[in-house]
Amino acid sequence: MPAPPLSLKARALQWLAQREHSRLELRRKLLRLARQRAADAAVAAAAGGAQDGDSQGAPDPQAEVDALLDWLVAHRYLSDARFVESRVNARSARYGNLRIRQELGQHGAALDAVTAERLKDNELARARAVWLRKYGPTPAGSAQDRARQMRFLAGRGFSADAIRRVLRGGDADGDEGA
Repeated sequence: MPAPPLSLKARALQWLAQREHSRLELRRKLLRLARQRAADAAVAAAAGGAQDGDSQGAPDPQAEVDALLDWLVAHRYLSDARFVESRVNARSARYGNLRIRQELGQHGAALDAVTAERLKDNELARARAVWLRKYGPTPAGSAQDRARQMRFLAGRGFSADAIRRVLRGGDADGDEGA
């Protein structure tokens, strides 16, 4: 006999134990699960010959998920600030500020002022490290190679200024005159 399915709360805690989630991301996952379970229950009730009045007690999936999310936030299992910190730490070594902001936006989160300033301050060093890992210390030999390297860094979400400075070979510490 198969084990009964986990409750929405247990499933949410299981997902949060694996990694941080934004509220929006967890809401999407839980709503999908709650709606599937409601549909399965409706099919089972119809197959069992339930009367129309028997399904009145079924909770609204959106209200149930929103109440669960509020509970998770109140008990500090769910935190958008922790999600942002986790995502920035995981992505900052490989991606630029634009890509990180875009990804956080997809999850309904945003950078706080301190984190945004920290990312801005070290974007050139991060772009240089990504460029060195991909292309090595030798500069591009042709305009075509230079354009390919610029597209690569732009695709990683680095700013145009950081890309120009990396390919020009400016100092990672300062080169503010450009």
